[in-house]
Amino acid sequence: MYKILIADDHPLFREAIHNVISDGFPESEVMETADLDSALALTQEHDDLDLILLDLNMPGMHGLNGLINLRNEAPTVPVVIVSAEQDKQVVLQAITYGAVGFITKSSPRAQMTDAIEQILNGNVYLPSDIIRTQKSSPRRHHEEPSIPPELLQALTRKQLLVLERMTRGESNKQIAYNLDIAETTVKAHVSAILRKLNVHNRVQAILSAGDIDFSAYLRR
Repeated sequence: MYKILIADDHPLFREAIHNVISDGFPESEVMETADLDSALALTQEHDDLDLILLDLNMPGMHGLNGLINLRNEAPTVPVVIVSAEQDKQVVLQAITYGAVGFITKSSPRAQMTDAIEQILNGNVYLPSDIIRTQKSSPRRHHEEPSIPPELLQALTRKQLLVLERMTRGESNKQIAYNLDIAETTVKAHVSAILRKLNVHNRVQAILSAGDIDFSAYLRR
């Protein structure tokens, strides 16, 4: 049984996501709110929340500033952005600012359920269709730098294949299926990749590797 807060100012969407949770995670306790101030108040009242589903554009949010405020108030509660936004930079910035996932409102019901399940299991969820798209704007100075070639050279072919799948937003389970290897093997490869690339987590690896032409390294 999970305790989940839906923070969104559209009643119909709140009802829809509530139904997704009720069907996919029976007996979960679901709370709803329509603005950031109420969401902040509820996180203070309920320190045992398992997940917050947060709309980017509801009153009080001011874009990603609302996410930052919520993360400051409740640093231990996982926050997932649920938004109609489909810009890759917004998705990556949300993860950089502390969200553990980004679900687009146009996602099919089954995909939403899968995303929430992945996040409740401790994984980061990224929308693979958006992550696969090219960057929407030129690289800016404050963005994550690309991985130096010598660090990529240190990866084995299988690790490169796993990293490529990671940049597409695939979960360990999806990578294991697509590469026909065990999920435990994928986890071992991910740990080795993070160590070799000198990054602290999966998101940093994905951000750093976003522009890499994997085919050039896989041809060697």
